[in-house]
Amino acid sequence: MDQIPIDKRFAVLCKITRAQHFAWREAVAELCPGVDTAEVVNRMWELTGVGTGQAYEGRLDLERPLAPQIAASIVWSSQCMGEDAAVEPGEGDEAFVVHADCPWVHWHRKLGLLPEDRPGCDAWFQSTLDTVNAARGTSLRFETLESLPEGGSCCRRRIWSES
Repeated sequence: MDQIPIDKRFAVLCKITRAQHFAWREAVAELCPGVDTAEVVNRMWELTGVGTGQAYEGRLDLERPLAPQIAASIVWSSQCMGEDAAVEPGEGDEAFVVHADCPWVHWHRKLGLLPEDRPGCDAWFQSTLDTVNAARGTSLRFETLESLPEGGSCCRRRIWSES
């Protein structure tokens, strides 16, 4: 195992994690045939967003614009998971998170679950920002302007502060 470079091991771990997510989703669908699986998946992303928001909010410098800090945190997390993401600056307390490519959309497409991709991401974004806002008394918002699963050239989300 030591001969396998750490970056290769990490890339494999990310694939295993995504495979595990979809195996979990399939188990829910099989064991709970009356449940709306997409609703369960979105709830999972909401809960994941709570943990993400808690991790992000402790790192914020409230003396600096918040949206670029949150966007940078999201991009850093995304890049760690093998996603092609970048921050684009906006005006004032605004920033854009742009995913030029994302393994999640490929998995959703391959498994015929593409309609679940964007709603899950949006649920995660909303929950992450709601958690930060509740903890810090801020008013961060986001909107999805374009998405890969809907045929866009990227996933582009605008993040801004209404304060």
